[in-house]
Amino acid sequence: MIPKIRTGTDRSFPLIDYLFGPGRHEEHTDQHLVASWNGFAPDPGPNPERHQVAKLANQLDQPVKALGKQAPANKIWHCSIRTAPGDRPLDDSEWAAIARRMVHATGIAPEGDTTACRWVAVRHAPDHIHIAATLVRQDGRLAGLSYDRRKAQAEARRIEKDYGLRQLTPGDGTGAKNPTSQEQWKAERTGRTEPPRKTLHQAARDALAGAATEEEFFTRLRDEGVRVKLRHAPSGDVLGYSVALPGDRNRDSEPIWFAGNTLAPDLSLPRIRRRLNTSPATDTPEPTATSARSARSAPAHRRREAASSADHAAAVLDQGDDQAAAQLVGTGEILDALAQTSPAATRTELREAAGAFERATRSHIRAENADIRALRSAARGIVHAGGALGRGEDGGTTAMVLSTLVLLTLAAARWHSARGHAQQAAASRQAAEHLRAAYQQAAAAPMRAMREIGRALPEPERRRYDATIRAALGKPDNRTDRRYDALAATLAEAEKAGHDPRALLEEATSWRELDTARNTDDVLVWRIRRIADLPSNPTHPAKTMTSFTSSTRTRPAPGRTGTRTETPAPARPSTDPHRPTPRR
Repeated sequence: MIPKIRTGTDRSFPLIDYLFGPGRHEEHTDQHLVASWNGFAPDPGPNPERHQVAKLANQLDQPVKALGKQAPANKIWHCSIRTAPGDRPLDDSEWAAIARRMVHATGIAPEGDTTACRWVAVRHAPDHIHIAATLVRQDGRLAGLSYDRRKAQAEARRIEKDYGLRQLTPGDGTGAKNPTSQEQWKAERTGRTEPPRKTLHQAARDALAGAATEEEFFTRLRDEGVRVKLRHAPSGDVLGYSVALPGDRNRDSEPIWFAGNTLAPDLSLPRIRRRLNTSPATDTPEPTATSARSARSAPAHRRREAASSADHAAAVLDQGDDQAAAQLVGTGEILDALAQTSPAATRTELREAAGAFERATRSHIRAENADIRALRSAARGIVHAGGALGRGEDGGTTAMVLSTLVLLTLAAARWHSARGHAQQAAASRQAAEHLRAAYQQAAAAPMRAMREIGRALPEPERRRYDATIRAALGKPDNRTDRRYDALAATLAEAEKAGHDPRALLEEATSWRELDTARNTDDVLVWRIRRIADLPSNPTHPAKTMTSFTSSTRTRPAPGRTGTRTETPAPARPSTDPHRPTPRR
């Protein structure tokens, strides 16, 4: 059950007229009162005449009119209460009882108080009611509202339990502010896909991901087409900032500005400055031309770095320390960076994952002294490397980092659950599901190639790798397990590069637990490829042979009418001094 409270400066008539009207999209049906302050308020009924609406509004406004110029600026209190999708339908008597409980809990009309505020409960749809009240009591005093929104949420949780409704997770006051209904209606009217508040919220998150300085944050915002207004102290120091979308104006044709702290608690300037004090580490240079990794693109290189940072963050979360709260903030920045730069096939799911996980980055636990420079540096590297392709090393390393982030978000869910953070734990699990969907898209091609390579291995060699895998995972000794085709291919490739397959498996399995992984094969494949510095998107031997054959050239021999085939000379062994030292 979701209660939503708003206050207004108008008299009751506009609100009552809307509640008993057809709605903006003819969605209101069977409009009628289910309860009122005295049980005798006039019910305008469906499709009422204007004078019938005015009669009810005038009765509500009588205490306000009696105060004259002493009436408060905010005169109207409006609370909508909606059941969750899938809840059973409630009848009018149940809704009436719920309305009385809500006005009692919030202080609008405490039970037994005959001189409390006047109120009515209107039902015009099966799944919700609206409570309209005036904020002047019948004895002339002002309504004693304190923490009414928090009290309404607490009462809603009790109502859900008493009526057998879906139990929603309680809030803790750290969530971002949602667009108001007026903002939603304006967006629909002006043809926007979402309210400006939501667009600006996303733009601020994107600009902050990996930013090193306050100036860089504001520059990125402006580069995204956002208007930025800074608030200065007399000394010239910046005290705060506001943002607006070009073309979004009020009735006076002035830009509609949103302060950073009204977009989300952690987007206020003081909170941003605290995060920027944990500046990203100095950008690491790209691999040199003589490096064995020189063929990798910048996006691929940065995604490998991000996977390593994410693995470390997951290990910190598993330790259960409160300082791990900072790792969640850094993880959120990596998700925002990936969502900005990933190929179209995974971008939608990554944007959903980043949006869901943002709720998991905020709680009442502070970790001011934690070091998250590696995570912020990884996010910065991803942003500055630019867009990644959906194929080759770019696609493979995207799958690599997503495999790690799935386990990281599940570790975040466990961390929050242990502290009773229900909303944040649910957000972490939701992010994990979106990341799994994105991983399936990114990993399809490289994992298919590795499985083909594994199936093509000679049988004695394959049995040897299977025995190594089963020993490392504690699996029973049986015939070749086709689930581990990609892992067997990876071990074969690593052994050819000079590594010990058994040692690699032991190191990969020792990093973190594998119980939360839906596919142990995939997780170990990406870990070993990072440890052994193997390509993330290997080429099938048959394709390599085809490419080699097509590279031969046929041309006439000098002085002859026939032809001969020239074959390239065998490649010399690499003498690259930067080649990783084989592990024995």
